[in-house]
Amino acid sequence: MMIFRKAALKVVEHPEVVPIHVSHDALKDFVGNPMFTSDRMYETTPPGIVMGLAWTAMGGSTLYVETCVAKPLSDKDDGGSIRVTGQLGDVMKESAEIAYTFAKSFLAEQDPNNNFFQQATIHVHVPEGATPKDGPSAGCTITSALLSLAMGKSVKQQLAMTGEISLTGKVLPVGGIREKTIAAKRSDVTCIVMPENNRRDYEDLPDFIRDGIDVHFVKHYSELFEIIF
Repeated sequence: MMIFRKAALKVVEHPEVVPIHVSHDALKDFVGNPMFTSDRMYETTPPGIVMGLAWTAMGGSTLYVETCVAKPLSDKDDGGSIRVTGQLGDVMKESAEIAYTFAKSFLAEQDPNNNFFQQATIHVHVPEGATPKDGPSAGCTITSALLSLAMGKSVKQQLAMTGEISLTGKVLPVGGIREKTIAAKRSDVTCIVMPENNRRDYEDLPDFIRDGIDVHFVKHYSELFEIIF
């Protein structure tokens, strides 16, 4: 209706412009600026950076987890360490600690010769530090970012994930599936990985939200690992 009203006003004010063509480029003149824009930070994610999905008071949003080596690798296998920043709440800080512990044990099984975690001082950051972040849904994303950094290998592009992780690698269900899926579509994500126990939540979504997205449901992190690397 807004487009019709604006078009009618244009006809009254400028009769010479008839007929009026509403193109994609001119849409802003009729309906204004987009209510929501993509909050995507990286067109391609390098090793150590993974896109997660978060629920916020404004709906869903993408949530990047960035990791890097804070100083040169130690010559000794003294256990390594981790530092977490980004104004994270207590729940999310605990998720980071669990993710770090699990990532070390998982990498030891996958590649026993990789001593990265025993030698590295790692900095984990969730951007937009002015925005408080909390909630149990970033464990899988943090784990994946840590493993990506340790292996020097990027995760699959155009991919996002959500899900909490247990100390033994079980992928636990989360909330806000509708909002997170919409956020993924807004950021041109084509593949989402989420907990198996959220399958019903996803399947209840309207087709227009699910269209164009390849979704994988996982019970354990080992399944997620095979999908993203």
